[in-house]
Amino acid sequence: MRAVKPVWITEAEYLATEASSPEKREYVNGEILAMAGVSFEHAAVHARLIGGLNRRLHGRGCEAVGSDLRVLTAETGLYSYPDIVVVCGRPELSTTTPPSLLNPRVLFEILSESTENHDRVVKVAHYRRRATVDAIVLVDSRRRLVEIQTRNANGTWTLAELTTGELRIDVLDVGIPLDEIYDGVVFPALPAPRTRRATRKR
Repeated sequence: MRAVKPVWITEAEYLATEASSPEKREYVNGEILAMAGVSFEHAAVHARLIGGLNRRLHGRGCEAVGSDLRVLTAETGLYSYPDIVVVCGRPELSTTTPPSLLNPRVLFEILSESTENHDRVVKVAHYRRRATVDAIVLVDSRRRLVEIQTRNANGTWTLAELTTGELRIDVLDVGIPLDEIYDGVVFPALPAPRTRRATRKR
């Protein structure tokens, strides 16, 4: 699901109206971002990832769920719907309606043209503040590129960028080949580079 328009509202108003809203909406610091549809490539990558994660996590006390589950980053007040959330152990939920997950372990955002900056810059900055989050994964739906940010023991973060091989999520002891993540996905054609017409000297 993708953000398309900002609306200003109080947190209490957001929580009071979200349950009856016909669309999912993210919220932080008075700003609501309403969610719109996604591309086929985005949906296909999402399906490959959530299926691959749950096959590997089965029976290990962790589960990957999709973007219908709202997550609260209590440290910053961000209410968001990450594309995929991995929770380990018993889910801790708020008492709001709908409830918000309080203990995500790994968060995934699938990047698209219109939301890459918001996901990469704004949401990642919030996600890093959540004490339970140990890894953040950004998966591009327009090209073969996966980025994983992993929290270190001293609180710093390490970034790895992948275009081949395997997405390794050490905090889950899970690896997923990029070939599996992008299996069958046809990327949009990039525009041809403009060429400069040669001029004849006289």
